Amino acid sequence: MRLSDFIDANIEPILQAWEDFARTIDTPGAPLDAEGLRDHAEQMLNAIVIDLRTKQTAREQIAKAQGNAPTTDIETPAETHAVTRLMAGFTIDQMVSEYRALRTSVLGQWLKQIKAGTLMDIDDMTRFHEAIDQALSESIASYSRAVDASRNVFLGILGHDLRTPLGAILLGADVLRRSENVDARVTKISSQIFTSVQRASQIVGDLLDLTRCQMGPGIPVRKETLDLAPICERIVDEIRAFHPCTDIQFEKKALVPGMFDGARMEQVFSNIISNAVQHGDGQRPIEVKLTVLENDAVFSVHNSGEPIPDDVLPFIFNPMGRFSQHSFVEHGPSEGLGLGLFIASEIVTSHGGVIDVTSTQSQGTTFIVRIPTCESSV
Repeated sequence: MRLSDFIDANIEPILQAWEDFARTIDTPGAPLDAEGLRDHAEQMLNAIVIDLRTKQTAREQIAKAQGNAPTTDIETPAETHAVTRLMAGFTIDQMVSEYRALRTSVLGQWLKQIKAGTLMDIDDMTRFHEAIDQALSESIASYSRAVDASRNVFLGILGHDLRTPLGAILLGADVLRRSENVDARVTKISSQIFTSVQRASQIVGDLLDLTRCQMGPGIPVRKETLDLAPICERIVDEIRAFHPCTDIQFEKKALVPGMFDGARMEQVFSNIISNAVQHGDGQRPIEVKLTVLENDAVFSVHNSGEPIPDDVLPFIFNPMGRFSQHSFVEHGPSEGLGLGLFIASEIVTSHGGVIDVTSTQSQGTTFIVRIPTCESSV
């Protein structure tokens, strides 16, 4: 008996085996009924049967084995199954285990027929493995996309909802620290609260920008004609106020006019200079320069201290690329996710510019940003 005919003839015991295995998986949600446990299994088996009965060339077989099977715009049962399993509380490992159980169930029951004397076609087994692997690949990809989407929605909601209470705290702290009717201790505490909430608001803003980058084409910018020099100078003065023990030297051209989003460029200046303050050695100055070169605004920040590790440097503007269990254990959670440099990079890209970094033990670390000063240069 051909494997496709066997699956057709034994669909119910195969589905029952799938259901029995799925019932053993412990999930945080409410227990699923029989229909929920069998979710899309029959449709997947029907798709496998159709695949087994479809002629396949050697080239098509190689392409499928390499993960290059033909795709369509129609969602497959395996893709839908992944999303419903995610909603039911299944982990990706638990979902993958269902496919292992399905593979074992079908082949185990089919081989019993073979041992009883039924002739078999070895190609059917190969084709079956290919079909299961294809369905598994579709499910994993769909599960991952759904997790990414839910994470981005969560970050967006979290960032949006946090802004209102943070704004209220910031306003209250600002009123207290400016009040003349309180003692020095209250003024000091309210100033600390104000500074901390400002930092928290910046983190929330970075989370929202990260969400925009993940869900859309990048960080939107609204360009207008302005001079970057006073903007950069103001940011330098603010960081000096926050870090009075750090020597920040600022060298600028008198005017750096062009088409920029002023608020977004403030983020670029603040994130890169703050990064230098955080990772510099504290004993030598941080050098900040802003000038115009070949119709580009050129902004650079140099700090001394330990260089960026070689394994981190290629991913310095990608917080996800930099994360690993090894780095988390080695550096600890205090190092943060590095959203500031990622946000700066995305803003520079949205302006049609480029950002680069060099870092050595002898020369220190230098970030260089080049952005066209006019729209036609983008």
